[in-house]
Amino acid sequence: MAGVSHADRWWSEPARWLGSAAMAAPVTFDELFALEPAGDDTFRAISAEYPWGQVYGGQVAAQGLLAAGLTTELVYEPHSLHAYFVRIGNHDEPIEFEVDRVRDGSSFVTRRVLARQSHGVILNLSASFQRVEDEPEAQRVEIPDVATPGTIDMDSWIEPMIERSGAAATPPDARAWIRITEPYPDTPLMHAVAHTYTSDDLPTEAVEYAHPIESPNYDALDVVRPFFGASLDHAVWFHNLRSAADWTLHDFRSSGVRRGRGHATGELWNPDGTHVATVTQEVLLRVAR
Repeated sequence: MAGVSHADRWWSEPARWLGSAAMAAPVTFDELFALEPAGDDTFRAISAEYPWGQVYGGQVAAQGLLAAGLTTELVYEPHSLHAYFVRIGNHDEPIEFEVDRVRDGSSFVTRRVLARQSHGVILNLSASFQRVEDEPEAQRVEIPDVATPGTIDMDSWIEPMIERSGAAATPPDARAWIRITEPYPDTPLMHAVAHTYTSDDLPTEAVEYAHPIESPNYDALDVVRPFFGASLDHAVWFHNLRSAADWTLHDFRSSGVRRGRGHATGELWNPDGTHVATVTQEVLLRVAR
């Protein structure tokens, strides 16, 4: 007998599937991740509109992870994803996620997801899910000493869905407290989806700090960006999932830049010191000409 799947739970809750009309102008986290079934192991979603005019990589990766998770049983929890951002996405066009059930094992489940728009594939993602195992645990790293969340004001690029708070970081470290301000289902899958969504925020900033051309003050009026930047690939390992509605410290640094590419690595921390996830990303950062 087959086990209960994430999809069974998802569509047993009427609020989870809002339909195309309700998703036409997503303004909430719930709407953004209300994936519609669009065929066998295929799902459809709409993008939010962001200040920079393109689809946010963290959004499409998170939606891809959710699509993958909806084809697995509830006993499997996400433990890692690896994504390539293949093309720039259009925010005013639906995104279709095609899931390939690569393997269903007793301990691990593997999925491959292609996200498509009319101009082609925009994301190629692999995700792995593990059945929870009763094994010894240890955490050998510690949360850095930073400002308490909520004490340093910081702008958000998609209000009110995401709230950010400064962590008193100085270059070359890129640090901020981030949280999702809206309620979402309290499940390991959705915690992983939410953290994936926010995890694409700071890596580019860390790479800019490592660039030999100094970044300008982006808070200044009429500032001219010296770079063209885009996320190239992105990986997340989930260690000890906590709710992304809690303040989560994003702590990133870059090893440097070469040939227009920079690499950033970071950790996500719960305020209680729990190491939630590790994130690594390669960023395209070209000098604007």
